Amino acid sequence: MKGDVPRHVAIIMDGNGRWATERSLPRPLGHQAGMKSVRQVVEAAIEVGVEVLTLFAFSQENWQRPPEEIDALMTLLEEYIALELEDLRANGAAVTVLGDLDRLAPSALAAVDRIMTSTAGGDRLALNLCISYSSRAELTRAARLLAEDAAAGTLDPATITEDMLASRLLTAEWPDPDMLIRTSGEMRISNFLLWQLAYAEIVVSPVLWPDFNREHFFEAILEYQRRERRFGRVTL
Repeated sequence: MKGDVPRHVAIIMDGNGRWATERSLPRPLGHQAGMKSVRQVVEAAIEVGVEVLTLFAFSQENWQRPPEEIDALMTLLEEYIALELEDLRANGAAVTVLGDLDRLAPSALAAVDRIMTSTAGGDRLALNLCISYSSRAELTRAARLLAEDAAAGTLDPATITEDMLASRLLTAEWPDPDMLIRTSGEMRISNFLLWQLAYAEIVVSPVLWPDFNREHFFEAILEYQRRERRFGRVTL
């Protein structure tokens, strides 16, 4: 693939419910169908040399969904980990799960711990799964950490910089996303990486997530390569 490849790609995986509804299927079957798209996108990201892939799988707001759908999603999380762990490790993917994990059921939390521990040595792709995640909550947490340091006398509030706040974010060890992909045609960021996406190129695909495949991912990369990234500057 010619041109610069984004180091960090973030994806809002949207459209599972609509995909199921269009087929008169229960919503959980849409989420299940979306698992194959996750595999294709992970493999495609490794193939083209993306260093970091961050997937928005489940938001804190999603806890307000019907209990049966939440239970199905947690079961799918455990199923995904059981099915994909060995392939992810073999492909050099290091998995990190970001979010308020205290809300997960014990079995789901154990599965999360297992995949993070088992893939920790991966050096081809940093795969971040955002589960029970809220960007506003993440920013609030970062502000709280800075306030605690100031209250303890180890930080002068007057010296706080953007870099200091960024260092308290859940994504502190990775560069900010170069590109955001949102599937299903929706034009929203949905409380996802609000700080980190400040200068990301946004590519919206009309394809529902369960139908999104490696070719759609490559098309998004090509669209990114056609963009001119100025970061607020003027090209002379």
